[in-house]
Amino acid sequence: MVRKGSVAADIGTDHAYLPAYLVLNGISPKALACDVRRGPLENAKKTVDSYEIEDKITLRLSDGFDKIEPFEADDFIMCGMGGTLMEQLVSRTHWLKDKRKRIIVQPQSHAEDIRRFFVENGFKILFEDACIDCGKLYCAMAAEYTGEITKKSVSYIYSGELSKCRKKEAKMFLESINSRLKKKLDAERVHGSADTAEYLEKVTLELEETINGMQTDSKKHL
Repeated sequence: MVRKGSVAADIGTDHAYLPAYLVLNGISPKALACDVRRGPLENAKKTVDSYEIEDKITLRLSDGFDKIEPFEADDFIMCGMGGTLMEQLVSRTHWLKDKRKRIIVQPQSHAEDIRRFFVENGFKILFEDACIDCGKLYCAMAAEYTGEITKKSVSYIYSGELSKCRKKEAKMFLESINSRLKKKLDAERVHGSADTAEYLEKVTLELEETINGMQTDSKKHL
């Protein structure tokens, strides 16, 4: 999802494996590897030093985007954190509302929170992907600011653009989300709010329809 030739900034980089990959494979000419803690940045330095790419990767101690200047990168990546935290970090960084920039996220949980933020704040989700790693399902999405706020279905914050992905993992991901929401719906019907139950019923019905209409193929996706 990172555009070839773009300078990338990896927020929460840990070992800086992603920036190193982007640079070593000629996708990004240079990159920023940012983390809120010094420990991960020390690990990142070991990676950078081992590949001798110190001139192409800048290590930065930063809480989210706080220590990054708008002109320093084009594509901003957040992986391995929850969608709620992603929403908080992006919402306080107003200069990301720039049509030239791209935000790429891989939420570990609550993907609906960052999708909701994108939808309500003029960002367009360009496309989404899904995969299985070590037996766990993951989704990732790329978004860009357009300034346009378009009306979406009630279930969009849960399905996003995964409904257009033809990989079986995308369908499996949405099935997992719908299963979780149905359990929540059952609990709300017994002990919760009637309004919440009505909302969840609408969401799960829409998701069911979306899942049933998805087409998958057996081609290997790279």
